[in-house]
Amino acid sequence: MEYMGIAILVAVLLVVIFIALRSTVKHMRGQGGCCGGSNDAVKTEEKILDVPVIMKKIVMIEGMHCVNCETSVMRAFNRMDGVAAKACHKEGKATLSLAREITDTEIRLTIGNLGFTVKDIQTKML
Repeated sequence: MEYMGIAILVAVLLVVIFIALRSTVKHMRGQGGCCGGSNDAVKTEEKILDVPVIMKKIVMIEGMHCVNCETSVMRAFNRMDGVAAKACHKEGKATLSLAREITDTEIRLTIGNLGFTVKDIQTKML
């Protein structure tokens, strides 16, 4: 009788571990919902600047795992005047089209406030 209880406990623990591992693998591949959202996240509408773009900055970001992560990055930058952003969690980058100059420090602070890390910033003058 005592062994039956232990066997049930072990079986339950194995099921819990399996579910946790499966969810972790999906999360790391960017397939599962994370960051407080679901797989059915609504993408942010593309912002189009109505003034000339003077430069682009490519920001390599560590920590984006899903569409919700991309959306939070795009929203943060698209709220700024003279900035239009596109982000891709699979590539781990955001492309900023700028009608005005913003500093790398501003970019790092914005990304950091979202809980991500900037690995590199490349500037391309137009």
